[in-house]
Amino acid sequence: MKNHSAPIFAWPIRVYWEDTDAGGVVYHARYLHFLERARSEWLRASGHGQQQLREQAGIVFVVHHMELAFNAPARLDDLLTATVEPVERRSASFVVRQNLCREPGAKALVEARVRIACLDADRFRPRPIPDHLLQEIAKS
Repeated sequence: MKNHSAPIFAWPIRVYWEDTDAGGVVYHARYLHFLERARSEWLRASGHGQQQLREQAGIVFVVHHMELAFNAPARLDDLLTATVEPVERRSASFVVRQNLCREPGAKALVEARVRIACLDADRFRPRPIPDHLLQEIAKS
């Protein structure tokens, strides 16, 4: 499904004091926040903000499944790059590969594989992803 001519989406994230434990190392749950921000900005960059999708298309995207590998810690004041790369799509869900690195192309501090499900915004039941969004996910 991956289009090799399309670049992987990258979003910069600074590690702040609030993201760390007393030793200045990023608390493990904060990585989920960083990954979520990158996915939201990836959608926004394609012209689809989360609120717009809810109001105009009647859908919300939710995390259905996530696999994480914590390879090395990030620390206070690090500037990280969070990436989003679609790797699979189905009618009502898609999978992205995400990495958090200190530098683009460097060894990932955190690696994630995330399945995102499309739900009806009112009933919170699975529904197909609108065709135009499926096409855009495939182009990524």
